Amino acid sequence: MTLQPTGFESIFGILASAGLLAAASIFERVRKIKPPLAREIPSQSTLHGDLLTDNYAWLTDRSNPEVMAYLEAENRYTAEVMKPVEGLQEKLFQEMLARIKEDNWSPPVRIGHYLYFNRSEKGKPHSIMCRRKDEPSAPEEIIIDNNVLAEGHRYYSLGFFRVSPDQQLFAYAVDTTGSESHTLYIKDLRTGSLFPETIFGVAGAVEWGNDNRTLFYTVLNDSLRPYRLYRHVLGTAPSQDEMIYEEKDPTCYLFNAKTKDNRYLLLRSGSNLTAEMHYLSADTPLESFRLIKPRRAGVDYAVENIGDKFYILTNERAGDFKVVVAPIENPAPENWLDFLPHREAVLVDGYDAFRNHLVVYEREAGLKRIRVIDIRTNEFHYIDFPEPTYFLWSSGNREFNTSLLRYMYCSMVAPIAAYDYDMNTRERVLVKQYEVMGGHDPEQYHSERIFAIAPDGTKIPISLVYKKGIKRDGQSPLLLYAYGAYGMSAEPFFISDRLSLLDRGVIYAIAHVRGGDELGHRWYEQGRLKQKRNSFTDFIACAEHLLAENYTSPERLVISGGSAGGLLVGAVINLRPDLFCGAVATAPFVDILNSMLDPAAPLTAGEYEEWGDPARKEDYEYIKSYAPYENVTARKYPALLVTSGLNDQRVQYWQPARWVAKLRALKTDNNILLLKMNIDSGHSGVSGRYAHLRDTAFDYAFLLSLLDISE
Repeated sequence: MTLQPTGFESIFGILASAGLLAAASIFERVRKIKPPLAREIPSQSTLHGDLLTDNYAWLTDRSNPEVMAYLEAENRYTAEVMKPVEGLQEKLFQEMLARIKEDNWSPPVRIGHYLYFNRSEKGKPHSIMCRRKDEPSAPEEIIIDNNVLAEGHRYYSLGFFRVSPDQQLFAYAVDTTGSESHTLYIKDLRTGSLFPETIFGVAGAVEWGNDNRTLFYTVLNDSLRPYRLYRHVLGTAPSQDEMIYEEKDPTCYLFNAKTKDNRYLLLRSGSNLTAEMHYLSADTPLESFRLIKPRRAGVDYAVENIGDKFYILTNERAGDFKVVVAPIENPAPENWLDFLPHREAVLVDGYDAFRNHLVVYEREAGLKRIRVIDIRTNEFHYIDFPEPTYFLWSSGNREFNTSLLRYMYCSMVAPIAAYDYDMNTRERVLVKQYEVMGGHDPEQYHSERIFAIAPDGTKIPISLVYKKGIKRDGQSPLLLYAYGAYGMSAEPFFISDRLSLLDRGVIYAIAHVRGGDELGHRWYEQGRLKQKRNSFTDFIACAEHLLAENYTSPERLVISGGSAGGLLVGAVINLRPDLFCGAVATAPFVDILNSMLDPAAPLTAGEYEEWGDPARKEDYEYIKSYAPYENVTARKYPALLVTSGLNDQRVQYWQPARWVAKLRALKTDNNILLLKMNIDSGHSGVSGRYAHLRDTAFDYAFLLSLLDISE
């Protein structure tokens, strides 16, 4: 159910009761359009002595023609409401399109003797995957053109791919429904032809044995859990593939990978908090995997290797993780030795292994940093970064025998740049600066980090960006975003689309609420299970602080979130609807109680450690206390836009549909409530870069209309 939304700045509403009547012509027109009302068919059940009545349970049956008719009616209503701002939508789309370089390329990634890269062409929605030999004047080879593969599909997404060790074969998987169930194909790069075998229902990653003919892949069960690992030998029928591991624990997922030096195949079985790892020599792919350490609840670990040692990242007796080493021939826990000890308040977020270096990605005081350790001497240093708030990530580090580290860097005002950093000489080379076409001057914008105080006294970081010259007089429009779940941080990254808001005077803010891991593992722990309400009260505290410091006013404050962040939006507008004039919820996980009560539903069992198991009375009562759907009452709500995809398997379409139906029946205001259900997409929204821009323009038109910004 996790999501880092890309179109999360989408907001709209018209708030007559707050006195914001500048868009009166639209408002009066909308009042004359009758919104669809879902039929109320009471359904009752009892749990833990509590009588539950649900008038909209019938919306879960997608085979019912009345369900589809209702969703189509909601889409027609949304389209009719949006007609007056269609011109603004088109203007925003053209504006955002003009900022991107349509003919573009990604920084090449070295794998063996080839350089791999993606490029895009003007007018084509999908990327083209290419390579060329690392030789002067070597010609480009097209591996796959996603535009060709997308033909005939209303949705298309390339899921995962791997080139074989000898660089001659290419395994890739595609999703053509948005359901996240992939079909695996294998292409011979020498001839351009596909192998006859096609494998359906594939999940996660695919990895090659070093014999260039053995493939390992995982498949999904009916609840969309990757639960079996199979071994496939080229030239054989998939029906003959050997199942070599099955995970029967419904809370655990399988994921397969390979060490950087290609020596070992890895299998992870576990949840978000618990893991066990198995390994197998990639030179002998027909043998059996060996277990490193049996799983224990709450203990997570990951594995890489350098030379004859495994470097293991673990949280065992180390809340913010540490790195230990163990001999490959016997990596049992009794042989683990600390390499990078645990340090309080310094989260080890990940690592990269190279022949002579271990690169550790840390997070301290909310900011990421890179620690480079020379394993020959155990000396280390940090890479310097110029700005007070920024985001960085490892990218394309596929080579083991190199001293070059590739990382990406941006801030809320500086566009993404790719750097190669020499870990020996400490020299940094700019590989690619992603352009903002038409010109972008970072000096025209200001970013900062401030802090709000939560009800329990905890300081909550807020990242802000806005155009210089904005006055703190309480009159500026402000968009406040948060996620706050699964230990996933809301990062202060650059989005060129957002300039359409900043240049119109909108302040953009991120509330780094508990439930993410911005301030370490404890930050996550304090925002899950029976401390989940901290995420919501943190967000409210951030909103109140922004109001108190005159960044904005309730009539100018809009909020957004997607997936688990959509749950946050639903919870806070139940708790404090008076603070906000509008909200957007993207694929919102708002019907959490009913979802978690169905263990057979996709992904539910694996979510118990995040939210609790409502089969237990105390968990049931706590979840019910904040669940957005259950807590809708007869009151005034902010204007609200809700978006979803019919094929979403993480947050089923009926969650936002039922929520909107209940809100429409109970709310006491005249504020706009819209549901936009994309019939051809899943959890991540529409596919193709132009369709994404269209959706963002749609969302921005909502926001700007609400804020009386018509140009």
